[in-house]
Amino acid sequence: MSTPPIAELTDRAREIFRLVVEGYLDRGQPVGSKTLASDSTVNLSPASIRAVLSDLEAHGLLSAPHTSAGRMPTESGLRLFVDGMMRVSEPNAEERAAIEGRLSDSGPIEQALEQTSAILSDISGAAGMVLVPTREAKLAQFSLVNLGQGRVLAVLVSEDGSIENRVIELGGSLAPSVLEQASNYITARLAGRTLAEANAAIGAEIKSGKSQLDSASRNLVERGLAVLSEDAAQRPVLIVRGQANLLDDAAMQDIERVRSLIEDLESKQSVAELLESAREAEATRIFIGSENRLFALSGSSVIASPYRDREGRVVGVLGVIGPTRLNYARVIPMIDLTARSLGKLIG
Repeated sequence: MSTPPIAELTDRAREIFRLVVEGYLDRGQPVGSKTLASDSTVNLSPASIRAVLSDLEAHGLLSAPHTSAGRMPTESGLRLFVDGMMRVSEPNAEERAAIEGRLSDSGPIEQALEQTSAILSDISGAAGMVLVPTREAKLAQFSLVNLGQGRVLAVLVSEDGSIENRVIELGGSLAPSVLEQASNYITARLAGRTLAEANAAIGAEIKSGKSQLDSASRNLVERGLAVLSEDAAQRPVLIVRGQANLLDDAAMQDIERVRSLIEDLESKQSVAELLESAREAEATRIFIGSENRLFALSGSSVIASPYRDREGRVVGVLGVIGPTRLNYARVIPMIDLTARSLGKLIG
């Protein structure tokens, strides 16, 4: 059954449909004809309302759960509402200040990403998600510090001020001159490149025999860059906060759906791939239920928006995941605001 466009619905049908969807999104419960009849904007008898509801159900826009005489929107109905009828509620000055304040006080970018996920969870009442920036920081300085007992500390300072350090187990001691040569070599030749670029460049130079490093220094350089690169590759790319919000009273009535949703979130790689699909979007993307195969069983919705650095380049995606009864009109502009606020912190 094809879903009719908004223009094919009568004014009366559109108004009844809007009230059902908004009532469902607000309370999480099906909306009945008696509730609609009590609305001052509806000048129809309960019998006439029931006839309209039946027509909307026949069009595939509403459904009637067997446990209730009321109606709730189908996924097709929600899509029609979100795309053509939703009245967006822009954040007010207080909400803007609260979001921007929480982010500006969050410290290093890693903490800002964590805070962003928590903010998204708070404003949506669902789970907040942040796909971390994929653009690697440029190197500024690399140092190797002797810790004694066959251990060396590799310290990487990036142009954005972030610091990475990892301990390398050597199994034997090295002369101070070896540490100095290796440190100076990387800082002098590879500054301004990403870690991946640094690895590629040094590997090519060593392979070609053009490197002036002796055997001990060369081994130390390779091990130092390798341990930092391996650690970066293993970090989770997706931060999720607020899963407990998914376990509300309404959700517990459909425990299988909740279980399926939690399992989806545990598979971070699949969710990350979904968010990646929103990276090139010009505006916020909305995935409702089975529109995406990942959530065909859990019947969940995802609202995702790319965020940019100060130069306007897309560096990641953030959003929320929750039941299809999310308050789209409120959450969508709040996500847009959060994306812009986070972008101001990323150089």
